[in-house]
Formats: sequence, C-alpha cells, structure tokens
Amino acid sequence: MRDHEKVDEEAGARTAVARMAALCKWPVGPNSALEEPRQVERLGGSIQAAEEPIQRLTQFGALFGAHESMLAVFSRVAKVAPSVASVLILGESGTGKELVATTIHDLSARRDCTFVAVNCGAITENLIESELFGHEKGSFTGALRTHEGCFERAKGGTLFLDEITEMSLEMQARLLRVLESGQFSRVGGEGDIAADVRVIAATNRDPAEAVVEGKLREDLYFRLSVIPIYLPPLRERGCDVTLLAAHFLHEMNCNAGTTKKLLRGARAELRDYGWPGNVRELRNVLQRSFVLSDGVIELQLDNALNQARRGVATAGGDTLIIPIGTSLESAQRSLIMATLHAVNGSKSKAAAILGVSLKTLYNRLHAYGEPLDRRLRVA
Repeated sequence: MRDHEKVDEEAGARTAVARMAALCKWPVGPNSALEEPRQVERLGGSIQAAEEPIQRLTQFGALFGAHESMLAVFSRVAKVAPSVASVLILGESGTGKELVATTIHDLSARRDCTFVAVNCGAITENLIESELFGHEKGSFTGALRTHEGCFERAKGGTLFLDEITEMSLEMQARLLRVLESGQFSRVGGEGDIAADVRVIAATNRDPAEAVVEGKLREDLYFRLSVIPIYLPPLRERGCDVTLLAAHFLHEMNCNAGTTKKLLRGARAELRDYGWPGNVRELRNVLQRSFVLSDGVIELQLDNALNQARRGVATAGGDTLIIPIGTSLESAQRSLIMATLHAVNGSKSKAAAILGVSLKTLYNRLHAYGEPLDRRLRVA
C-alpha cells in the first residue's frame, strides 16, 4: 500500500467513527416499556465509549446491542467501512446482516451513492444474470427494452449480495470474473461496462461447509471474505433480548401515541425463549403482541416453532437418531423430513428451523422426489 493510500484509509477510519453521532437518531424516552428502566448510550468519538455496564444499549448506525459480541461487530464495522476491502457477513437468518451492510455503506466514501440489496435465493437461475448485469433489448424472448442490472444501478455505491451460496456455481464463476476484472457486460451486449461498486456478500450457511458441499466456489469465497464479520444469534446475546424489546416497544409507543407496557413476567419469557428467527422474530412477535393488546401487552410467542426446533435437536419423543455409517446425503434427508413432520409439513417453518432458504429446501425436496404442491409424506 502506498503511503498516501495508508494515510487516506486511516483518516477515513477516524471519520467513520466520528460520523456515528450523526447516525444515532433514536429518541430516548424517560420510561421503559419493560418492568425495569433501561438506558441507551449513543456511540460518539470512539468504540470504547460504548463499553459500559451490561444495562446499556448502544446504537451504531442501524444496529443496536450491548453484549460484548455486538460491540466487537461495531468495532470491526467502523474499521472496515472506509476501506475498499471485500466483506463477507455471516450469521443466521434474522440477525441483521443487511443492517450491517447498510451501516458499512453509510460510513464509507460511497455513502452518497446508491445501496442496492439482492437476495440471491429469491431470484430464479434463469433471471439472476439479467438482474445482476442487465440485458439489451431483444437479447431474449420477452426482453422488450434495455434493462439496467444491479451493478449499474449501484454505480458508485454498494451492492449487497445476500444468500450468496444460493447462487449457481456458473453464476458464481461469472461474478468472480467481474470482481477480478472490474468489468461486466449486459446479457446480449457487446461492450464492457466498468463495475464501479463495492460488493458486500452474506450467507446464513457456514461458508467452509458450503465449499466442501459444492455450494460455494472456493476461489469466490477467498475473494469475498477478506474481512469476515460474524453476527451472533440473539440467544447468545444475553441481556440484548430485553434491551432490544424495550427499544422496539418504545418505537411502537411513539408511533402509536400510546404508553403500553409488557405484562409482568415478560422479561423471563423473553430470556427463556430460543428466538430461532433472531432479531427479526423478536420485532415481529412484539409487533403482533402490541397490535393485539388493549393495554398491557401479553407476548404472542410462536411456541410451536420453538418447540419443534428443540424437539429435533434434543432428547425426547421427537428425537432423530442417525446411526453411525449413515451417508451424509441420507442423514440430511432424514433431518429434513423429520423437521417437516415436527412442524406438520410447513415448509417455511422447516426452512427457518434448518437454517436454509425456502428455495434450498424446495430444491432438496425436488431432488428427493417429494411432492411440492401438497402436504409432504414423511417416511
């Protein structure tokens, strides 16, 4: 690295941390929506300013947390944001991977340009090339006009590729070529276009396992994971559960002009629940409970999903026993079918429990020859 580039990057890091005060805009009310008050501390001039006792919730851009694991995430984000290094965000569904990506964008030199997010698992294989790189008019049946892809729409900004392991290996190879050459072409196009974007990728899978299973190209993995950022699941974040609940309820009360509080004893329920859907599930549960309550809020937990997850993972009547010597493919099929049985055939719940996208689950079931348009048979 040239000396002037090193100076620019260090200055950028200082600027990124200093900008956090401007990003922290959440109003703090005098009272908590839980049984006990909670405090919120905004991150100002340094990461160390957030390292207060346990009952303080720190806002860092679009992220909130008090647990040491989240403070480590904040520190890493502040350091990587002003750089040009590739970032791979790891974590279960619902942990806030896109929020990390937007915070990196907001702290970078690209913040005044567009942030574009793409869920690779939600786009069919025959459309993803056009969605990413665009296409020329008449390049295929139905291409009635020229279409700008995500790489063009994010020009000068950031492109966030979520669920990168759901992309086909062929598309991964093309993506790698674009990242290495800095150029791409539209489907049906002849000329090259400069790829002036910062690419941030994310996955809810273990990338090393995905490489072994043939779901992720090893060369692309190394290209994307210069700086890995791991987001811990909510169940491992200690007091963050109750602090986040207070934050979300504060927002809901402010928006609705109410002063609703949780039923006494809710703190224990919040701590004891497993939160398989992580922060996304916490917010949704609180939103549902808030809307359905007249005054005091009683938690409306999705206990069936939580019990099903525990039933597959722990001892009991629904325990899955896989004998030594069973092939990996057979073990995976047994786990998938047992999970579906535990949730009465609900594919969305099964996908959430297994930690895979709905598209991946459908692909596995199709490979097993299972019907996809009616309740699944369980062997």
